[in-house]
Amino acid sequence: EEAIVDRVLERRSTIVFANSRRLAERLTGRLNEIYAERLGLDLPTASAPPAAVMAQAGATAGADPVLAKAHHGSVSKEQRAQVEDELKSGALRCVVATSSLELGIDMGAVDLVIQVEAPPSAASGLQRVGRAGHQVGEVSTAALFPKHRGDVLHTAVVTERMLHGQIEEVRIPQNPLDILAQQTVAAAARGAIDVEAWFETVRRSAPFRSLPRSAYEATLDLLAGRYPSDEFAELRPRVVWDRDAGTLTGRPGAQRIAVTSGGTIPDRGLFGVFVAGETRNARVGELDEEMVYESRVNDVFTLGTTSWRIVEITHDRVNVVPAFGQPGKVPFWHGDGIGRPAELGEALGRFSREVSAAGREKAVPRLVEAGLDENAIDNLLAYLDEQKEATGSVPTDRQLTVERGHDEVGDWRIILHSPYGMQVHAPWALAVNARIRERLGVEGSAVASDDGIIARIPDATSEPPGAELFVFDADELEQIVTDEVGGSALFASRFRECAARALLMPRTNPNRRSPLWQQRQRSAQLLEVARRHPTFPIILETLREVLQDVYDLPALTRIARSIADRRIRLVETTTTQPSPFARDLLFGYVGAFMYEGDSPLAERRAAALSVDPALLSELLGKVELRELLDPAVIAQFAREAQRLDPGRRVRGLEGVADLLRLLGPLDADEIALRLQADDDEDAAATPARASALAHDLVDARRAIAVTIAGHPRFAAIEDAGRLRDALGAALPVGIPTAFLEPVTDPLADLVARHARTHGPFTVAAVAERLGLGAAVARHALQRLDAVGRVTSGYFLPGASGSTDDLEWCDSEVLRRLRMRSLAAIRGSVEPVPPEAFARFLPVWQHVTRPLEGVDGVLQVVEQLAGVPIPASAWESLILPSRVRDYTPALLDELTASGEVLWSGHGTLPGRDGWIALHPADAASVTLAAPDDDATPGELERAVLEALAGGGAYFAAQLRQATGAENEQSVIEALWALAWAGRITNDTFAPVRALLAGGSQAHRVARRAPRARMYRGTPIARPAAPPRPAAIGGRWSLLPEPETDPTVRATAAASLLLDRYGVVTRGSVQNEGLPGGFAQAYRVLAGFEEAGHCRRGYVIEKLGAAQFAASSTIDRLREYAALADPPPLEAVALAATDPANPYGAALAWPGLDGITHRPGRKAGAVVVLVDGALALYLERGGKTALAFTDDEAVLAAASRAFVATARGGRLDTLTVEQVNGVFVFGTPA
Repeated sequence: EEAIVDRVLERRSTIVFANSRRLAERLTGRLNEIYAERLGLDLPTASAPPAAVMAQAGATAGADPVLAKAHHGSVSKEQRAQVEDELKSGALRCVVATSSLELGIDMGAVDLVIQVEAPPSAASGLQRVGRAGHQVGEVSTAALFPKHRGDVLHTAVVTERMLHGQIEEVRIPQNPLDILAQQTVAAAARGAIDVEAWFETVRRSAPFRSLPRSAYEATLDLLAGRYPSDEFAELRPRVVWDRDAGTLTGRPGAQRIAVTSGGTIPDRGLFGVFVAGETRNARVGELDEEMVYESRVNDVFTLGTTSWRIVEITHDRVNVVPAFGQPGKVPFWHGDGIGRPAELGEALGRFSREVSAAGREKAVPRLVEAGLDENAIDNLLAYLDEQKEATGSVPTDRQLTVERGHDEVGDWRIILHSPYGMQVHAPWALAVNARIRERLGVEGSAVASDDGIIARIPDATSEPPGAELFVFDADELEQIVTDEVGGSALFASRFRECAARALLMPRTNPNRRSPLWQQRQRSAQLLEVARRHPTFPIILETLREVLQDVYDLPALTRIARSIADRRIRLVETTTTQPSPFARDLLFGYVGAFMYEGDSPLAERRAAALSVDPALLSELLGKVELRELLDPAVIAQFAREAQRLDPGRRVRGLEGVADLLRLLGPLDADEIALRLQADDDEDAAATPARASALAHDLVDARRAIAVTIAGHPRFAAIEDAGRLRDALGAALPVGIPTAFLEPVTDPLADLVARHARTHGPFTVAAVAERLGLGAAVARHALQRLDAVGRVTSGYFLPGASGSTDDLEWCDSEVLRRLRMRSLAAIRGSVEPVPPEAFARFLPVWQHVTRPLEGVDGVLQVVEQLAGVPIPASAWESLILPSRVRDYTPALLDELTASGEVLWSGHGTLPGRDGWIALHPADAASVTLAAPDDDATPGELERAVLEALAGGGAYFAAQLRQATGAENEQSVIEALWALAWAGRITNDTFAPVRALLAGGSQAHRVARRAPRARMYRGTPIARPAAPPRPAAIGGRWSLLPEPETDPTVRATAAASLLLDRYGVVTRGSVQNEGLPGGFAQAYRVLAGFEEAGHCRRGYVIEKLGAAQFAASSTIDRLREYAALADPPPLEAVALAATDPANPYGAALAWPGLDGITHRPGRKAGAVVVLVDGALALYLERGGKTALAFTDDEAVLAAASRAFVATARGGRLDTLTVEQVNGVFVFGTPA
């Protein structure tokens, strides 16, 4: 950077080229900072680091643009023009640009061009260098600055080819059907065009010189609305194809769409950046959607020539004000690199081979001639020598290196070092992934770059693959890539771009941003349908674009043949550390997976971990949707789908054509109800007007008059073949042959359209509409049901449930009805404040309304099933607070009878540990899986073997069975296994005995033994002799936990609802469930669809992703709407008690100036007063936190705490500090 500034200051005008917009912005800021430092100017100091700055390179110091300004495509046109004028006039000495200054702009006298990083190609490098000395007789002068040693190699090859005029071959796209569609609409929008003449005109263009007639007509069919399936009916035709006259005419709106949605540059949903309050020249530039989502109001960022402060972020723009001289973050943009061409890659390999073999003495003159200075020469030769030393060879055009080694987690990392570039390596990596999946049964993670491919193979006992992983039959390679690419993210993104260029996804408003995520959703829905029709023109165009324009399959096939013929050798090597070439590759590999998250590799499209949707539906049972679907929502949807709603009526001739295409055959009265009157915005048209327009369509050969079910109707001419083959309708003469071609299942198409344009319906309804027998209609619906396009059930209120009343509904329509009904339900939920939930939860868990007897204990265990709680808390705070007459005998009765099990979950300081209780009949889904990584000791294995045969054993029996030397060693082994969650006891007595023998989180105050009376004289009861902690009870293996993740997740979701009433993100995260909140959310969403709970904004400040049963929400609302607040109600709980909402569903309240923070720690106690946290006492009680200064609240909290301690549920304690202040003065 310092050297660049030196070069700039030696000239009057300089253009610095960078290969990305982010680098251009960062470099601009850095050059201005260096220049300001040299001038002795003070740079501003940031008061706080900018948001989302991820590294030093992510921010600028905010120096004024006195030396350089940025110029790239995301800077507004006005800003770019100003920068160009300043450079031409000499007011600006340097412009840092991307390819935006590479072509087509006269920049006047430029003295020097500086290229940072190697140019993408020799042709691009020559274009950029040619910007300098752009006068007759002048010599272009340039300096290239590589960024790292690998870049030195690339730069040397490009400069050598530039000096020799060896530019890369230009590949012209062949038959791009999306462009053909776009240009056809634009041409037809100006007036009728002849189909034959247009075909000849198109074929005169180089890209279309070999356009097949079949592809041409398929594209016209697409534009005219003749689709391979009725599933495409939502796509609107753009032209009218009169097959008799042989002409194409644009439909109304075609010209507007061609103008506003045309072009070839993909829409990436960028946010416009505007100066707040300005009306003219207000546009500053554009920001990437993801960049904006990571930004906040008052963030400062640099763009173009200055720093900007964000004052507002709307749905489609970012409003800013200048922040002159203030530090800001450098924006970023996502883009697709074109990758190194194979031709340049071959030259790079040849250069590496020749320079590496030549030796320093012969290589230096060549490198000097290529323009390398001494430092660059030393770095390049050292780079090649170090690679040869590490792997024994350098990858060249004749020899590729396969480097194997272990990564940081012990898996095999296999690297193919190859110079042939991304256009070759990307399809090669797809084939490698397919081979890994086929041979090893794991999902491949091969990642391609310009310099090779990296694949990760899980470590195994067998020898990992080597060079054979990359060797393919050249004749099969293209088919492998074609099969694999359809499921790739690249194919999906290119399909979206192709569909947009073909005007299938036009912009609704050219002046408003179309969010990229919405474009992806629309595209994904279209792609899901199009995949089932491989001849769909946009599928074919996407394949062509990926396989011809993005990938270089001919070059890959040529390389594969050369490897087979041994003209290119594959050399294997194993390294303990990545080689120098590998280190450069790994930097990009890490970046590819840095933000992937923990989603499973094989199921990346799933929203949760291994949840089987079919099994989940089975577990939830058959959905009674008539109880969930809102009749008003169904009625409104039906009106909208049938275009009966006033806001959905159509207009004019083209509107009637759309009605017939979307809804199917209609009579004049039915058309009139859906047609807007010409003279009244609020009224429908008359039947006479509707009939006249329909006859106009018939006369234009765009519709036909047919009789269906004995009624005369009008139908779209595209339906002629379907109506004839499915219903036996008599067709008029003269219909073009194209509309009479048979389709696969014409009746299913007609029935599917009926389903798609109605709410729930019966077989009788569709049979009557189409003039069919009930059995025929039912059979067609069953075929559609088999492929998931319709669903049967009882959806409308009042259905009897008989077979005749069975209703059918289009699957997508049913999804929309569910969503709308659920949204209506959620809209009726009024959120309650968090304090109401904090009052509700202890009551919900029976803390303030205790149960009684052994049945009460069992009910508590069922509600808290599987929750690990400190052992010392169970019988001191948890059970006594919920069961009024609790005694240890009640729990022992349940464990001895086999109704309740207990399991360990690890130890705590002292003899305490985490214990969970389980109802025996549900233990398989509440027990945690044991830690398989833990290796039991020899005696522990012997105990497990003794218990493996079944049954329960006393400790003495286990000692005898294992041959242990003494009882204590058996006891230690038993507790090690118990805390590991492998064994249990049929009584809780061993836990109590263990706690009595050492420190515990919640120590219970113990009284002296009661005295006995002997002849009137009290005699103290002698203390019981010391006994080992494991004495008493029989030990047995815990049941095997359920292994099916769907069953476990469903049970966990049900338990969460039962335990908390309202399930929130915090409560799920506190329980540490596998899959986290994402998995719980998916299962709970299934509960919602099944009508078992509702989702909504139930509790304020906790987000909208909350789930609760309707009855629970009503009960919760009672706690928020108390007309006469009762006297202060205080309750003392263990901090780990599930009835304590703080630190789980609710955040801990803050205390100003107090550094000590509360937590859900073993031994800690909280006191809630009317739901608000009043006191928090650490284990032992010496340190306390008070969250209120209200004397009445503190008094109530103190009374509750003292009552708990006096009741024998807590040991005697002395509070020494409250909020950091010593109660009795500072101790000596």
